Amino acid sequence: MPILNKEEAQALLKKVLAYSKAEECEVSLNGSEGGNIRYALNAVSTAGDISTLGLAVTSVFGKKAGTATIDEFDDAALERVVRRSEELAQLAPPNPEYMPMLGPQTFAEAITYNANTAAMTPDSRAEMVAKSLSVTKEAKLTAAGFLENSTGFSAVMNSKGLFAYDKGTDVTFSVTTRNEAGTASGYAARGFTDVNKLDTFSATKVAAGKATSSVGAKAIEPGKYTVILEPVAATYMLENMFRFDARSAEEGRSFLSKKGGGTRLGEQLMDEKVTIYSDPFNPELPSSTWGGDGLPREKTTWIEKGVVKNLSYSRYWADKKGVKPQPGPSNIIMEGGTATIEDMIKSTEKGILVSRLWYIRMVDPQTLLLTGLTRDGLFYIENGQIKFPIKNFRFNESPVIMLNNVESLGKPERSISVESYRSYLIPPMKIKEFTFSSLSDAV
Repeated sequence: MPILNKEEAQALLKKVLAYSKAEECEVSLNGSEGGNIRYALNAVSTAGDISTLGLAVTSVFGKKAGTATIDEFDDAALERVVRRSEELAQLAPPNPEYMPMLGPQTFAEAITYNANTAAMTPDSRAEMVAKSLSVTKEAKLTAAGFLENSTGFSAVMNSKGLFAYDKGTDVTFSVTTRNEAGTASGYAARGFTDVNKLDTFSATKVAAGKATSSVGAKAIEPGKYTVILEPVAATYMLENMFRFDARSAEEGRSFLSKKGGGTRLGEQLMDEKVTIYSDPFNPELPSSTWGGDGLPREKTTWIEKGVVKNLSYSRYWADKKGVKPQPGPSNIIMEGGTATIEDMIKSTEKGILVSRLWYIRMVDPQTLLLTGLTRDGLFYIENGQIKFPIKNFRFNESPVIMLNNVESLGKPERSISVESYRSYLIPPMKIKEFTFSSLSDAV
């Protein structure tokens, strides 16, 4: 039962709404099923299948709202959860920012579902992990990794006539490789809607190559360097920037806030090479065509040639400011260029190739200053060639400043952040004057 089709979901939501006695009522339904394999020390440690289905009811009286959830679906349980949400609503204080529910909306059909991914089995997952382990065993390296696939759906219906449904699939893979001494490490991560695009063998080859090449890392002085960020490293650095929220900007809590009040909408904030947008129909990174507020999602450009073009507005904040609501990003795609990583290395007199960043923390939200560490392969470049592996650094840098120092961009690649479990389409990038503040003993 976890994956209901559109008609099944619609019928169930109608049944639940029929029990409502509230002034407004919204029912949401979410289900997923999938499986995973985790491995370490070159052997599978755990494997399993997961299946979930849950329903939430929000009842509203005036500006008072209450929500109750349930994972039982007989008629008595469904009526009980509706009554509970109504009781909670009556006990709740009024929400001054509550907006009336939307009526019927038109949503385009999403392209987030792939039958091949939905058909994955424990055997197919095991075969993909076996290909990964064949690489590390041959290279005399130790691997730890995680492979997971999921198929899920979301549906929502309210008493005003709104109904939305979406179904999607996802498969993610990450692997860390280390030498026997534990002094060198490599990493690779991949994520796709279509499992046929996932090659665990080649991804592990990349990670193994990083580990093998990192043996004997040397310490160099921290400071400002030209860096080449591979897509995974760039993704970790940029993802803290991707909210584009108008309210936080107007209230002075964001890098998009203007000193003295207002936002930086329309300002040249970054290098003209930088264009960032969302598009639910991007074939490499499709997303849902509707948001949790019930508004349709369309292609939206947030940064165009370095200029802030759009901000997201919740329905409440849009109403307060007298503008049209704008849903936040459904996905993030950054346009790239034609340079390969090899081209970037050849054009670098002195610099550093960064494979991955991790343990990133916010230092200052208003400037978006971040601190974190490099790991899983750091290499010194001189006269257009990689000369030797180097020991890891702590960095202190703002992605906004970084995107003002872009020298060149490559082809965007789908990259996963294991901290947020989100995928992005981000290019490799060559950046000047990136700040490394101190050495790190991380591997």
